[in-house]
Amino acid sequence: MDVTAKITGIKYTPLTCRDLDTIALADLENGLPHKGSFLLQVSSKSQIAMSWWTSSKRTRTYPYARVYDTLNFQGRKVTIIPIFKDEGEDGDRDFLQWDTISLMSLLGVYTIISYYNQASKNSKYKNKITGQHYDYQHLRYEIKKLCSYQSDALHWNLEQIGNAGKVCQKALDASIKISRKLKVRMHSKSSAEGRIDELLKGKKSFMSFSRKLAKEAQKRESLTNQPKEKLTGSKGTLTVSNYLGGNYYLTVDEIEIRGKNILLIEGKHSKKSYLPSMADIKDGFIKLFLLTNLKKVRVDERIYNVKPILKLTSDKILPDLSTNKNLRHKLRQIINEAKANNFNVTLNQNDLANLSIGS
Repeated sequence: MDVTAKITGIKYTPLTCRDLDTIALADLENGLPHKGSFLLQVSSKSQIAMSWWTSSKRTRTYPYARVYDTLNFQGRKVTIIPIFKDEGEDGDRDFLQWDTISLMSLLGVYTIISYYNQASKNSKYKNKITGQHYDYQHLRYEIKKLCSYQSDALHWNLEQIGNAGKVCQKALDASIKISRKLKVRMHSKSSAEGRIDELLKGKKSFMSFSRKLAKEAQKRESLTNQPKEKLTGSKGTLTVSNYLGGNYYLTVDEIEIRGKNILLIEGKHSKKSYLPSMADIKDGFIKLFLLTNLKKVRVDERIYNVKPILKLTSDKILPDLSTNKNLRHKLRQIINEAKANNFNVTLNQNDLANLSIGS
């Protein structure tokens, strides 16, 4: 099923953000590797909420959960994303996509596009690296520049895209140095240079090229169920147009049409726990940021009322909640988030709003 929709802005109240530790800018390289999200003390009077991605591709880790944890901060929110991550010939290589930047712009998150310039050799593979670290000199330069920037996240992120080609060239140079130092073969230099050529043509070319790849990925994902998802309905594509001048090519785990309503369902599953991890659930919340703000949702030119749902499933049967305080707390957090933002949550086909949790 192919769904189209529009989005004009984001209204969402995140209630499950964790408390963030504070790191001084001078201690950035010591603190960042150990904190996925944190408050960065830029000066005695200035803080920003910062998160960072381990990879350019969101499906490899839980970068959305890291971003989510910064979204209740009243000041500036910033996330750091590598322009690409090459783990070596025996590992993966991921490139940044335009749609990632576009989503961050919608969320009001300033994005710093950076790169790795340090790494260690992976002991288990001949041509694979691990423990990559950002170029902290580059990060400090961008952070200080951002602190005096007066415009919004959209304009900042568009400027970052405009400089993406230069950053990608620095990333490739750093990757070559790492390869020589660690005696590890990396992925094809020529294919990376082809990506750089696209980026150097400017942000319009980058947007067009990335959207093409995103649309192809959307088609592939719409035909595949992930092993971690326990789904029963029809998977489908969701193409969202927005006031930023671009489209998101997304997939929806399940789509159901019931009369005038269309159910757009984001699924999260756990095999070993009563609930999916909070990182996985927060990843789902980011998707609900979009689903709860859709307008003019159409299938075959017919407009439907959208009903967003977070569907949680587990192979384990829920225990007696009166004896599990930690589980009760997590369930209350999820229920409160759903009520505050007008979406439903189910757990093993049962509406969480009807679940008796107790005090």
